[in-house]
Amino acid sequence: MTKRIGFIGLGLMGHGMASNLLAKGHPLTLLGTHARANVADLVGRGASAVGTPAEVAAASEVVITCVRSSADVEGLVYGEDGILAGARPGLVHIDTTTANPVSTARIAADYAARGLRFADAPLGRTPREAAEGRLNVMLGADTALKDEILPVLRGFAENVFHVGPVGAGHTMKLINNFMAMSHACVAAEAVAAARAAGLDLKVMTDIISAGGANSAQFQMIMPWVVDRDPSRLQFTIANARKDLAYYGAFASENRLSGGVAPAVLQTLTLAAALGRGDQFVPRLADMLSDLAGAGEEGTAPR
Repeated sequence: MTKRIGFIGLGLMGHGMASNLLAKGHPLTLLGTHARANVADLVGRGASAVGTPAEVAAASEVVITCVRSSADVEGLVYGEDGILAGARPGLVHIDTTTANPVSTARIAADYAARGLRFADAPLGRTPREAAEGRLNVMLGADTALKDEILPVLRGFAENVFHVGPVGAGHTMKLINNFMAMSHACVAAEAVAAARAAGLDLKVMTDIISAGGANSAQFQMIMPWVVDRDPSRLQFTIANARKDLAYYGAFASENRLSGGVAPAVLQTLTLAAALGRGDQFVPRLADMLSDLAGAGEEGTAPR
């Protein structure tokens, strides 16, 4: 069965997701003020565009948000022309943002008081898989809601993991991104070390790929380092920093100890301070190489 779906946030991930939902026959109402070309593409294929979150909610049975932060989600929900202003009882809001679980709990409670439902469904994989309809979803929802929205999620996801009740999906995503960005920072620092030592980065790639130090993040970073191919990991340093800050707050609230997350956040914060926030994560290798005097593409003399 198709549902009337509202979609807010049509950037690198959202455009691919919305494209797949439209291709599967779901009537789509869009709001994407910062991605006009993507909106125009989808409207040209049959979607409708409106001007406010309230209009999206009024036209939809399910609203999906795919934006940058919890602050953005709260603005869409609580604003004067927000989702709450236009929603009718029974509406389901699926938030795919990597968000703060504290904010998620607040929104879910406020929705429940109005007869609305909320599910957190943050994403794994990259814009390439979004366009192919092969994302991973970490779903936080009760079982009944999970069963109801699963066909919608299958419209853009290859794997849907039901993590637990509302909030569990966002919590799992923070843990996932803590691990992923830790691996990315280690790989970037290793590249800087290899450049400083004058080592062949293609040989390094072969050696790491064949052993226990290999990781998915390494495989997504090295195409940029070796071939200047930016397509494998299209995730900005600013977004990575935001996610690690959320993870740090979560760790503090749960009295977790450990020195890795603060070190990763420090690396990402330094990159942002040096003006690299809008660059993709593989460029961390260039930043650390610059700081070591090895250059972004060259190597220091032995």
